[in-house]
Amino acid sequence: MPKVAIIAGSKTDQDLSDKAAQTLDELGIPHEQQTISAHRSPDTLTSYVKNSDAQVYICIAGLSAALPGAVAAHTVKPVIGVPKEAKLMGLDSLLSIAQMPPGVPVATVGIDNARNAALLAAQILALNDPALAKKLLKQREEQAKA
Repeated sequence: MPKVAIIAGSKTDQDLSDKAAQTLDELGIPHEQQTISAHRSPDTLTSYVKNSDAQVYICIAGLSAALPGAVAAHTVKPVIGVPKEAKLMGLDSLLSIAQMPPGVPVATVGIDNARNAALLAAQILALNDPALAKKLLKQREEQAKA
């Protein structure tokens, strides 16, 4: 059972999806990757979210970046948006994800920063997983020495 669902809005987002997956792999966190468009396949997206056992969602989207908000509309689980640089240096995507309406929050990381999205998902999961919290602390200490 995946603890994190990584959803890319299109196949062009696969590189960022893979970066998030690699980070989760390094931490030993079960996850799955999907490509589902909020605009082209809204019913598929709704069904996936409503039937998923994931505890955290990472959503990668560019341009209008509606995917994270569409996922957040169907769950109260944490949703992390990764804005992708597609046009306007990614600012359009960043603002679309960061400016969610009251009551439908989406956490937002930096443009193209799928690694931080995975680390944030891990930190959320670590609230109830002391072993994962130790891994994250150890990883941070090792990065500080580098």
